[in-house]
Amino acid sequence: MGKKVKKESETPCKETFEPLPVEGKTPATVVLLLSCPEEDILVKACEAIHTFAEKGDENKVSLLGLGALEPLCQLITHNNKLIRRNAFMALGIMATNGDIKSALKKIDVIPSIIDKLSLEEDIVVHDFATLCLASLSVDFACKVKISDNNGLPPLIQLLSSPDPDVKKNSLEIIFNLVQDHQSRLALHELGGIPPLLELLKSDFPVIQHLALKTLQNVTTDTDTCNTFREEQGFEKLMDILSNMDFHDLHAEALQVVANCLSDSKSLQVIHKGGGLTRLMEFVLTPNLPEIQSNAVKCIARVAQSSENRKLLHEQNVEKVLVELLSVADISVKTATCQAVSIMSFHLASKDSFRDLNGIPAVVQLLNNESLKLKEAATQALSNLTHGNQLNAFAAYEAGGDKILVQQLYGSCRRTVANSADALGNMAGQEVIRCSILSHGAIQALVEPLQSTDTQVLINTTLCLTVLACDTEARAELQSAGGLHPLVNLLRSYHKEVLHHACLAINVCASDVNAAVEMCQFGALEMLQEINLSVNRRSRFSELAMISLLNFNLSVKYSLTSHLASTDIISDGFYDAGKVRYVLLKLMCNRGHLKECELIYKYKKKLLKNKKDDKQKNETRAESPTEKPWKMMDDVSLQLLVNEAKKTILPLSDEREQCAALARLVSEAMGGAVEMEKLHEFPWVLHLSELKFQLQSNVVPIGLISRGIYCHRALLFKCLADCIGMSCTLERGEYSQAWNEVLLFNGNPSMNERSSQPYRYIVDLMHQPGSLGVKSTIFLYEM
Repeated sequence: MGKKVKKESETPCKETFEPLPVEGKTPATVVLLLSCPEEDILVKACEAIHTFAEKGDENKVSLLGLGALEPLCQLITHNNKLIRRNAFMALGIMATNGDIKSALKKIDVIPSIIDKLSLEEDIVVHDFATLCLASLSVDFACKVKISDNNGLPPLIQLLSSPDPDVKKNSLEIIFNLVQDHQSRLALHELGGIPPLLELLKSDFPVIQHLALKTLQNVTTDTDTCNTFREEQGFEKLMDILSNMDFHDLHAEALQVVANCLSDSKSLQVIHKGGGLTRLMEFVLTPNLPEIQSNAVKCIARVAQSSENRKLLHEQNVEKVLVELLSVADISVKTATCQAVSIMSFHLASKDSFRDLNGIPAVVQLLNNESLKLKEAATQALSNLTHGNQLNAFAAYEAGGDKILVQQLYGSCRRTVANSADALGNMAGQEVIRCSILSHGAIQALVEPLQSTDTQVLINTTLCLTVLACDTEARAELQSAGGLHPLVNLLRSYHKEVLHHACLAINVCASDVNAAVEMCQFGALEMLQEINLSVNRRSRFSELAMISLLNFNLSVKYSLTSHLASTDIISDGFYDAGKVRYVLLKLMCNRGHLKECELIYKYKKKLLKNKKDDKQKNETRAESPTEKPWKMMDDVSLQLLVNEAKKTILPLSDEREQCAALARLVSEAMGGAVEMEKLHEFPWVLHLSELKFQLQSNVVPIGLISRGIYCHRALLFKCLADCIGMSCTLERGEYSQAWNEVLLFNGNPSMNERSSQPYRYIVDLMHQPGSLGVKSTIFLYEM
C-alpha cells in the first residue's frame, strides 16, 4: 500500500508569527482592538485611548460614541496588571466628562472599581480608580452604591497613601459621602478622624481644604466631636489659626471650631485647656476682614446655647465684641452685631454691653449705608432693649429713638421689623414714648401696617399698641389713615398677627372717635366672626370686642342684648335692636333700623325709632327736600329723674329702693297690666299716634305713657344709673326686656344679711316692684 499523505489543512501548526507592530491611526480601530485577546495589543490599545482622551472632552465623547466604555469597564478586572492599570488610566480620564459619568451610572462598574482599592494594588490603579469614583460620587445614586459596596473602609486606608493624588481623590470621595448622616457616623466608627487630622499637615493646600471641609461635616455629630477633641483636633486647628501662613485655611478651620464649641461639654473641656482664651485672642488679632468676620461668626454660633452664653460671658466676650464694633470693615461690624444680638439673650450680657458703652456704638451703626449692617444693628438693639429699661434708656440717650423711627421707612423688611420691635421695647417709658412720638413714629408705622411680611406686622402692631396709649397718638393714627389697615389685619389667619392686631384695636378703642371709625370699617362684624370661630377666637379678640363695645353702650346692647351693672347709660345711648352698627343720624333720617333708643347726657332724652313700611322709608331716604332730624327735649324724662332722686335715694333698704323705682317706672308707662289682659294693652297704637303727632319715627320716651317690657326695662336702667342703683339690662325675643339686680337676703338693720347676694328679676309689668328668682320668672312672649 502506498503511504498516506496527510492533508496540509489537517496538520496542526506549531509555529507562530513573529511579533507584528500594530498601528491604529483612527480611534475606531483602537476601540476595536480593546476586544482583542492579545495582551500586548490590549496594553497598547488602553494606553492609546488614555492618551487620546487626555486631549479634551471632544475626544472623550468620541470614544463614548465608538463604544469604548464597556470594554474598558471589563478590562479593569483583567488578570494582567499592566492591562488593568492602563484600562483604569483610560477609564479614570474619561469619567471626568459629564456625558460619560451619565453612561457609567448605567453600567454596574462601581463594585469592580472598589474591589481594586486594596493596598496590594498598583498605586497608579489607586490614582485613577479614585479619580473615577470622585467623578461619580457627586451623584446621590452613586454615593449609595459606593456605601452599599463597602467602599468607605478602603477609601479611609488610602488617606494614608504616599501618593498625594490618591489622597486628594479619596478625600474628595469621602467628602461627598459624608453629606449623608449615616456615612458621617460610619466614618467615625471606622476610625476616619485621625487620618483626616493628619492631612491637615499636608504640603498641598487642596488636600488641607478638603480635609477641613470634611471635618466641618463630620463634627456636627456629638460622638465624632468627642473623638476629634480626644485626638487633639481643637489644638491642631488653633495652631492653624495662629499661623498666618495658613490664612487661606482660617475660614474653614473656624467652621470646624464652631462645631466643636457648640456642644456645651466640649466647650467646658476646651475652656479648661485654655482653648477659649486662644480663640478670643485670635478674634482680636488684626487679620483679613473675611477671617475676622468668620471668627466672630464662630462666636455667634457657639452662643446659640444658653449654657455656652453663660461661659462666654465669664470669658468677657462682651468686651471683645464691643471693641470689634469700632473696626473699619463693614462685614466685621455686621458679624459683631449679630453676635451681640445672640449674646443679649443672656441677661447679664445685656448689662455688660451697657456698662461697656456698647449700646451707643450699635446706635451709631444705624447711620451706615450698608443695608446688612443696618439689619444686624437693629436686631441687636431689639434684643438689647427687650425687657431692659436701662438699656432702652441708654439707646434713647444715644439718639436711637429718632434713628429707629427713620428706619421704619426703609426697604429692608427685617430692618423695619427690628426697628418697630426696638421702639416698642423703648416706648414703655413715658419720656421715651413722647420723644418717639415727636419724631413722627405714628405716621411712619402706617405703611408697615400694610406689609405682607408676618414679622413686620407682628412687631408694628405691638409697637403701635404701646404708643397708642397716648391720646394724641390715637388721634394722629386716625388722621394718618392708620385705622383702616389696622382693622384689615383682623382678616389675617396668622395667629400672632391677629392677636397683636386685636391688642392694638383694644388700645385704640379707648378713643371714641377712633372706635367709631373702626366700627365703620367693619371691625365689630369681623370680631364677631372671629369670636364665633373655634380656631381663630382668643382672649385677645374677646378683649378687642369688649373694648369696642364699651366705647358705645348702644352698640354693645345692639350686638349683645346685654348691659352689665357696670355699664352706665350716658350721653348718646340708643337701642337699635339686634342689627349692624349704624350711626344714629343715619338711622333717624333713613329709617335703617327697626328700633332705636337714645339717651343724651345733658337733656336726658330717650327716643324710640319705629321703622315704617319699606317703601315709605326708601322714598324718604331719597327725598332731597327732607329736613335733617333734630334731637328733641324730653322734659318728662327729666321730671322722672328728679322724682327718683327725691323719693328713692333717701330709702335705706336696697329692696325698698328697687321696688319703689319699679313702681315709678310702671306708673309712668301705663301702670300694672294683668297677664290675661296684656293683649288689650294699646302700646302699639299709642306709639303710632306719637309718631304721627311728631311727624317723626323718633319719639322721646318721656312721652310714652303706654310702654311694654322693652320700654319699661330701659327706663328702669336709665333711672337706676342716674341714682346710683346697680342693675343690668337684658333683651329677650320680640319686645321682651328685663332688669336683673343683686340683693342680699335678710334684714340689714338687724345684721341679718346673707354672705352671698342673689340675682333677681324686677317685675315692671304685672306686679310692679315684686322680685323673682331668675330661673323662675315668667316672661310673656308677644
